[in-house]
Amino acid sequence: MTGYRFAERVRGIEISGIRRMFEGAGKDAINLGLGQPDFPTPEHIREAAVRAIRNGMTGYTANAGIPELREAIAEKFRRENGLQYTPDQVIVTAGASEALHIVMQALVEKGDRVLMADPGFVSYAALATLAGGRPEGVPLDATLHIDVEAAKEQMDGARLFVLNTPANPTGMVESEESIRALVEYAADAGVTIVADEVYEHFTYGKPHVSAARFGEDVVTINATSKTYSMTGWRLGYMAAPKPVIDECIKVHQYCQACATSISQYAALAALTGDQKPVAAMREEYHRRRDLVCDGLADLGISFPRPEGAFYAFVPMEADLFARVIAKGVIIVPGTAFGTRAPAYARLSYAASQDNLRRALGRIREAVDET
Repeated sequence: MTGYRFAERVRGIEISGIRRMFEGAGKDAINLGLGQPDFPTPEHIREAAVRAIRNGMTGYTANAGIPELREAIAEKFRRENGLQYTPDQVIVTAGASEALHIVMQALVEKGDRVLMADPGFVSYAALATLAGGRPEGVPLDATLHIDVEAAKEQMDGARLFVLNTPANPTGMVESEESIRALVEYAADAGVTIVADEVYEHFTYGKPHVSAARFGEDVVTINATSKTYSMTGWRLGYMAAPKPVIDECIKVHQYCQACATSISQYAALAALTGDQKPVAAMREEYHRRRDLVCDGLADLGISFPRPEGAFYAFVPMEADLFARVIAKGVIIVPGTAFGTRAPAYARLSYAASQDNLRRALGRIREAVDET
């Protein structure tokens, strides 16, 4: 079919490789591809949403979000992260994805360089491209952490640096020393740090540290999606200096108007209510991480043990990857996350221990066919 014309900035990006794997899964496949918690949203959060519906809280809200939720988010930042944001420095968004989008749209000019880890989360480069920017990968070291000195060299002349810790796809948690060094160098270089902290509550022995502790030119992005198993509720948020918020709200206003009212009331209950379900999920992810990492080690697959999130980034050549897929285990190739890790694969352990054991059994069969 001819006659259609499309914007080059859209034609130049591809559908997410993660989604392609997810949507292509067979009926008997064990899906370790999609980064989605398998726990139900906690009961008190669901009940808050039901109350919001029953009480008729179903109209538009203020563009930036309901005041009580923005106050709760500011308090969460103070209590958990040591950050001093006020409610008028917060925008409630349709997931962290929208927050990333509006930041790119508001801050990136045509041709601006936007830095992110490579391998790194698939959305960063695509969103930078959609904003007219030029995505540029920063290498990781042998332990799958950001190579800080290499990052500094690339920062001169860049516009943004997207810092994701705990990281997707590697599961690594950057140290306080590395984060401080990156933020302080960025400040000197005139680079804004965009801190994606959606996995902050899922760390295993290494603490999460927020980038905004070390500088003012930082946009902090988070969501209820992973922490409270609320991916489908599409509720995220961003906090930043007021001049940044004033520009971002314009993009948010015209592309989204406001986050879903019902999800906002659910998020209010999530942030202000019982936090024990979060701790329970973290403990279970920790057990699953050990199950997966020990199981792969038994197969002779060696890699740095992830420190957070719920992913293992595993060395895997193309032929083994193909055999694992053929055995009905859905994983994601390293090529989906950048250019520097083609012989890797990402496994999500946001799946039951029974399914993880079954998957390890199938991976063993694939390895034995070598």
